[in-house]
Amino acid sequence: MNADSPLSAWQHAIEQKGFVQDEAQEHAVWALQKCYEALHAGGPSPVQGVYLWGPVGRGKTWLMDQFHQGLHVPARRQHFHHFMGWVHQRSFQLTGTADPLKALARELSEAVRVLCFDELFVNDIGDAIILGRLFQEMFDQGVVVVCTSNQPPDLLYADGFNRERFMPAIEAIKRHMQVIAVDGGEDHRLHPGTGLQRYWVAEPGQPGALAEVFKTLTAGQSVSREPIKVGYRSLDVVQASDSVLWSRYADLCEQPLAAMDFMALCDTYKAILLSDVPNLSAQKREGRIARGTEDGAERVAAGDRELPQLSVHDDGVRRFIALVDECYDRKVPLYLEAQVPMESLYTEGYLEFPFRRTLSRLQEMQLQRFADA
Repeated sequence: MNADSPLSAWQHAIEQKGFVQDEAQEHAVWALQKCYEALHAGGPSPVQGVYLWGPVGRGKTWLMDQFHQGLHVPARRQHFHHFMGWVHQRSFQLTGTADPLKALARELSEAVRVLCFDELFVNDIGDAIILGRLFQEMFDQGVVVVCTSNQPPDLLYADGFNRERFMPAIEAIKRHMQVIAVDGGEDHRLHPGTGLQRYWVAEPGQPGALAEVFKTLTAGQSVSREPIKVGYRSLDVVQASDSVLWSRYADLCEQPLAAMDFMALCDTYKAILLSDVPNLSAQKREGRIARGTEDGAERVAAGDRELPQLSVHDDGVRRFIALVDECYDRKVPLYLEAQVPMESLYTEGYLEFPFRRTLSRLQEMQLQRFADA
């Protein structure tokens, strides 16, 4: 057995690193091993990809990363929202091409043999329409896809507007990928490991914890309170050094920043501190009916669609989720001081499902091993 294979990496983790043997993970490992062997065997037969889905903390990302790291064929590993950002940008650049999505799929097939996605999740109609064709075009071009998700294929974009436009993507996934449920019943992110506090609840009238954290992390560095540049915007800071950023929630998550901005911050800083994080829970607003201007004041049932019941904090929460995802993927420690305990941070709102992953990632950040990774 190849020492770089998913199976050998998993066995080594169990024997040498104290990983807990998990039957659901073992099933996933053998699927990845089969894909790995087929890719390196060559030959004309198409290679089936792997779709790993299940609750947070079951080891899906770790398993996919071991698969990706051991590959000896051209491969790319991306968080799914990074990939979609690239797809939208490249599609715009290909405007005027006879079939931009086919051209994009061909471009991908010439660059990589394998595409690894982490956290496949679709909640945007624009993404859904693009993926309805793009997945099939990628598979037709011979691109092998291995991905992780918190949802099985049949539940992707489940309540989305014009979901029928996304159904070809679901069918392509089920036809070209082996779908594996990874649910060992235990969140492996929470243990084993030595704790290292990176989340505090602010005590009224008491000094905040982050001032001392910032002082420790920036020892010997020059610091400034001047705003910093993030893309084309100016970001107010509490303090910042060349390697550590301390900002307030309102300045970082309630301003019109995008995932690309958080990527840039994680490229620049080795640690990020976020203070004044409020209780993010709030009741959903009453759903609204969206109508085109041609409908006028009349309700036209065929053209109506219900907009999501966003709560008052959800725009900021979306950015907060993106920030945590980026810090987690880049292994940039995120230090938080909030009004409420972590488990109470977001308990009600439209984003309850994606926030489960955020909560699990914040919990793992309270372990020493996260900083050492």
